[in-house]
Amino acid sequence: MEVKRATIAKLLAAVFVFNLVVMAGGAWIAYQQAPPIPENVVGPDGETVMTGEDIREGKKAFQRDGLMNHGSILGNGAYYGADYTADTLDLKVEHMRDYYARERYGEEYDALDSAEQAAVGDVVRTDLDEGYEGGAIQYSAAEVYAHEQIRETYVARYHEGDHARGVPVDMIGSETEARQFADFALWTAWFSHTDRPAGDHSYTNDWPYQPAAGNDATAAAMTWSVVAMVLLVGGAGAGIWLYKSVELPEPSAEGISVPKPGDVSVFPSQRAALRFVPVAAGLFLAQVLLGGLLAHFYIERSGFFGIEEIFGVHILQLLPFALAKTWHIDLGILWIAATWLGAGLFLPPLLTGHEPKRQSTYIDGLLVAIVVVTVGGLGGIWLGANGYLDGQLWWLLGNEGLEYLEVGKVWQVGLLVGFGLWAVLSIRGLKPMLDREQPFGLAHMILYAGGSIALLFTAGFFFTPDTNIAVTEFWRWWVVHMWVEGAFEFFIVAIVGLTLVSMNLLERKSAEKAVMLQALLVMSTGVIGVSHHYWWVGMPDMWVPIGSVFSTLELIPLVFILYEALGQYRAMTETGGFTYKLPFMFIVASGVWNFVGAGVLGFFINLPLINYYEHGTYLTVGHAHAAMFGAFGFLALGMVTYMLQISIEPERWDASWLRGAFWCWNVGLALMVFVSVLPVGFLQLEAAFTGSYAAARSVAFYEQPLVQTLFWARLPGDTLIIVGTALYAADLIRKRFVLRQSEDDPSVDDMAVAEGVLSDD
Repeated sequence: MEVKRATIAKLLAAVFVFNLVVMAGGAWIAYQQAPPIPENVVGPDGETVMTGEDIREGKKAFQRDGLMNHGSILGNGAYYGADYTADTLDLKVEHMRDYYARERYGEEYDALDSAEQAAVGDVVRTDLDEGYEGGAIQYSAAEVYAHEQIRETYVARYHEGDHARGVPVDMIGSETEARQFADFALWTAWFSHTDRPAGDHSYTNDWPYQPAAGNDATAAAMTWSVVAMVLLVGGAGAGIWLYKSVELPEPSAEGISVPKPGDVSVFPSQRAALRFVPVAAGLFLAQVLLGGLLAHFYIERSGFFGIEEIFGVHILQLLPFALAKTWHIDLGILWIAATWLGAGLFLPPLLTGHEPKRQSTYIDGLLVAIVVVTVGGLGGIWLGANGYLDGQLWWLLGNEGLEYLEVGKVWQVGLLVGFGLWAVLSIRGLKPMLDREQPFGLAHMILYAGGSIALLFTAGFFFTPDTNIAVTEFWRWWVVHMWVEGAFEFFIVAIVGLTLVSMNLLERKSAEKAVMLQALLVMSTGVIGVSHHYWWVGMPDMWVPIGSVFSTLELIPLVFILYEALGQYRAMTETGGFTYKLPFMFIVASGVWNFVGAGVLGFFINLPLINYYEHGTYLTVGHAHAAMFGAFGFLALGMVTYMLQISIEPERWDASWLRGAFWCWNVGLALMVFVSVLPVGFLQLEAAFTGSYAAARSVAFYEQPLVQTLFWARLPGDTLIIVGTALYAADLIRKRFVLRQSEDDPSVDDMAVAEGVLSDD
């Protein structure tokens, strides 16, 4: 069956609009059905326990002081500290049991016999298993007592510091703010055990798992997990039929003259684009070094191989886990983004032979702007988290404090402007192609992919620190998940297609069809697939079936991307004379890790019944590292290798260091994920099954001898990744001195790779 490019383009546009309509409708519902923030919470005698303003101020303290990158809220955030929702719910049950035990039997709960404990437990569950119909929240006397005890616990832990938990002194600057943070966490615990109006389960679908509070997996989580398994089989069959039905020419090196690097002129704009690479490499090296420190913090909560005994200061106070984790995440996004931006500006001359006036100068300007935003954003995070920015400045210039969106709003605007400048420069470079091709052409696809990244990033501007946390999480996942499962995947297939065309290995029209078909599959599942993040954060019940269906189907396009990558590499290696084997090794590795990390590891933790117990454990850590670095990082590194091979004198090209780094990264990532991270995650899953979610996230769990051994087992993998990155950075310095000179006034005649690209459509 032959399907025209125009037909696929129309389907792709329709799917994209449909996705936005569905998610926009979900946004409206999110505001309507988000858990309420009451004006007051009162005790049995009418005394005020906390106010809505206390809850809002507590959320601000949570964000400003970086607590989302120490622990998590509603399962979202870092896994080093407690999940504040589960922790406060667990403590609430514990203190309420003690209150009723003393009131009824005159003894502590632990001193009671089993029958008396059961009776007390029933009273606690009855207290907590109640609905809410508006107005002030009514606490029982036991709840008032528990609330006050938890407040003091959080003052001692997060203001006074608790090095055994990895909490530095003055993590929260004052006792008042620490109590307000406790109020905020306790409010999330309240709506996790309080039934929705006219419902039979809580706002969070009875998450987190805490049987003593009456929280257990709902029937919907079980039912839709079964439905998802059925859909996976049926959807896979339908996807294979569609993919095999559409005629897509395979890349082939047979009978094609693949341009040698020495045959290709290097333009001034390409030399400028190449300057993004060492900047990104520096960020990459800083990221992996911080990653090694973060991994070690799970073993020594307040030290680093005894360094505090030598210098008399705890590294935890100098570089707290939350700050290191914030920088680690942001550096990962920034180095990958910087590399992709550089690659997007390097490729156009290979396709068009076109060099706009002053293009290299403008590219240098963009790089300077990105460096300014990067330094400002990372510096602002430190200033904001340490209390140096007052008033609104802490979230405008400092640390907004939401995972993956940590930098202040001003710096986020700077990043958005950077995307816009990149688009303008890309349009200038691709203009000969844009003028000749249809709106669904390959050059347009690159711009659409980059534009979709910028478009989804704007969702991060739809909330402020005063916004309800459930609504905040709704918009935050628009950026985070839709980037990863939608826009980034779109960019991957577009950039790989563009690269194949630049090598004369695939006709432009064939590449356009392949890119659009894979983008269609990605967009059909990945955008609405974001909804699996809404199951436990206080969003409406409708997201359970929707998220189950679309999250399951996300696996299908990843299988096709892997299939395409392997097919491309097979074609490249059919002849021993293919020049660009190393770049394609990276591209194949990207496809493999995308399938493993985003596909396999992402699929099984996104089944509702598994996710109910697993949410926010080390199983998610394995999924995130394999998907982010494995899929997107390796693609970026593959593009760097391609750019370098073209830009270096052929007789001076030496791939040995890059090849060594390639294997260090792959082996290191595999060891980290499969020898350490996933085993810890499965032990956490068992702890959640047999105890409670809070138990699986506790310090007691992490300090078990077997878990500590598995943390030490991460050292070889982490070391290989660090060694690979250091080798890569050193090789870039080495290669800096063997770069070719760019042509002063190159033309399309100089560009052997432009063959056939500029023909009429």
